[in-house]
Amino acid sequence: MEQLNLSESEWRKRLTPEQYHVLREAGTERAFSGRYNDNKADGLYRCAACQLELFDSVDKYDSGSGWPSFTRPIAPDRVVEHADNSHGMRRVEARCARCDGHLGHVFPDGPPPTGLRYCMNSVSLDFRSRTGNANGANADPSGA
Repeated sequence: MEQLNLSESEWRKRLTPEQYHVLREAGTERAFSGRYNDNKADGLYRCAACQLELFDSVDKYDSGSGWPSFTRPIAPDRVVEHADNSHGMRRVEARCARCDGHLGHVFPDGPPPTGLRYCMNSVSLDFRSRTGNANGANADPSGA
């Protein structure tokens, strides 16, 4: 996969301040504040920084955590996992394989078939409806 490597100033021009904080500085949005936490629409979730397709809505579930949660990425090569020992915790960080943007974390407490919970920040994602118009415009995240 071709990598997208931009300078920090280019990332700042491309992303909103909140997106920059999460995607480039490994920040986290507040629980239950993200636009995709309750999204029930059918479609694909892409990286908000580079538009790489990451997750399918068929693998999304309500974990009760306050962040959009998935059992797996679309393909194993789309999300890269790294050990994250920050904040006195041992976690697994999930990053976009194309642009190295921070997406969230992976936990071993998800439902079958994987037993994993890809707990993602809404601000790091861009949703595209499968049933929307032909140009792939964003669907209403409420699923209405």
